[in-house]
Amino acid sequence: MRKADPPGRYVLWRAVGGQRRDVALGALLGMGHQTGEALVPVLIGLAVERGVVDGDIPGLLLWLGILAAVYIGLSFSFRFSARAGERASVTAAHHLRTALVGRVLAPEGGADEGRLPGELTNIATEDAKRVGAVAMAVIVAFAAAAGLVVSAVALLRVSLALGLLVLLGTPLLLWLGHLLSKPLERRSETEQERAARASGVAADLVAGLRVLKGIGAETAAVARYRRVSQDSLSATLRAARAEAWQNGVVTILTGVFLALVALVGGHLAAQGDIGLGELVSSVGLALFLIGPLTEFAWVNTELAQGRASAARIAEILDAPAAVPPGPAPADTTTPRAVEGRLRLRTLSYGTLRGVDVDIAPGETVGLATTDPADATALLRCLGRRAEPDAGTVELDGTELTALGLSEVRAAILVAEHDADLFEGTVLENVTAAVGALTLVPAALTASGTDEVVRALPGGLDTPVTARGRSLSGGQRQRVALARALAADPPVLVLHEPATAVDAVTEARVADGIRDLRSGRTTLLVTNSPALLAVTNRVVFLEDGHVTATGQHEELVHECAAYRTAVLA
Repeated sequence: MRKADPPGRYVLWRAVGGQRRDVALGALLGMGHQTGEALVPVLIGLAVERGVVDGDIPGLLLWLGILAAVYIGLSFSFRFSARAGERASVTAAHHLRTALVGRVLAPEGGADEGRLPGELTNIATEDAKRVGAVAMAVIVAFAAAAGLVVSAVALLRVSLALGLLVLLGTPLLLWLGHLLSKPLERRSETEQERAARASGVAADLVAGLRVLKGIGAETAAVARYRRVSQDSLSATLRAARAEAWQNGVVTILTGVFLALVALVGGHLAAQGDIGLGELVSSVGLALFLIGPLTEFAWVNTELAQGRASAARIAEILDAPAAVPPGPAPADTTTPRAVEGRLRLRTLSYGTLRGVDVDIAPGETVGLATTDPADATALLRCLGRRAEPDAGTVELDGTELTALGLSEVRAAILVAEHDADLFEGTVLENVTAAVGALTLVPAALTASGTDEVVRALPGGLDTPVTARGRSLSGGQRQRVALARALAADPPVLVLHEPATAVDAVTEARVADGIRDLRSGRTTLLVTNSPALLAVTNRVVFLEDGHVTATGQHEELVHECAAYRTAVLA
């Protein structure tokens, strides 16, 4: 996109251009329909002239037959034009939704920063639908233009004054309609932005409903949503007022214009400059012009809303990547062999300051922190969701930035504390990232999910609702841990995997992780004594720096800050 282009223009061009066959077909058939509609009053005028004025009955029947044929043609043209237009609109919206989802889920990230999931959903549905509707608006615009041109030509044949009035007055009316659509475009953009925000907050509150009820925060949550919803309502009403004002003014201007055409036609008939049949045609054409001019007003509205939505979609599609994608692997047929050596060299990012950690292949290392922000910053760097401010992260001696994102994420799995489950069965969630099912039974046992399965009515086939809301917090956490263990990556990073279970289950999970990951590089980012006790050694971060390293028992006895962090 050129920098001089208005935001979102290329989105509109791509949406309409991608459906050029249907748009061209719809426009051609629509032009045929409007041409037929414009010819109807002309044919009626000729029939009146032959049958009433001249008394030519065969001529009257001939023109009535032609009129019937025109009606059949314009009826089928409208039907198939509307079908092509709808197909173009829904297909363009579908492609936009696919592009948006692809950008949001792209490995390099960045598109979802600062936006709630509900907001992204609103953009992918409502905004994509409005941009897709522009394809239909283009078809209608071409059809209406054809109707106006044919009407102007027919009026020119009747009277030069009438034809010039339509040819000169119509562009002026369209220009005024375009000016009137500008406030609507601005308010439509605000309306969609506020509506998306309200949807995002609603989805966020629903996702955390159990927590909100647990802490008694329902009243505060309702008040928050009421404020956001009220803002959305106000923006919607402002946009509706702008649309109503635009439609009202355009209707008044259109009515004045048509009255002027009828007045001029009547004056010419009174003076004898045109005959009875020509007067009938002129009045009919003036009435017909209501349709194309009204359609142009609708087209202006659709374009205004489409431009606003396209600008919002462009913000997502053009969002800068959180990390560069990295080079593509030279050989895509043979997976890169990973030993599992992980090294952090003077890593600085967020709250981290010059962190040095060296994890040998097959080692299980614990990492405890005094500040949860340190753990979050580390996970973002290890998962390649952010670029370090300084220093590097190396895998088997190669910096992660020198590897493709697909290679990094195939080698290093970062299982975060708040991992989501998906709609499906328990088994489908556990095996979501599994190539072979051989490790699944061991993963279920190691994570304690086997106990969960025995307690569920359908066992592994028990349905799980979206985000795992049908399970308790502890059950959800164990299923997510089983999924990470079953994936069996060369390097596994687990963040607080057992905070929602009891002490006995936590100890069992700790032993299960140690046994199952024996010989595989594992990093446990946690302050849980049970988990830290099964590691080969622990790295302790205090204020973003590594201040102590050793076995859990040693650090408990020798480091007061560590003892406070993990035992308090």
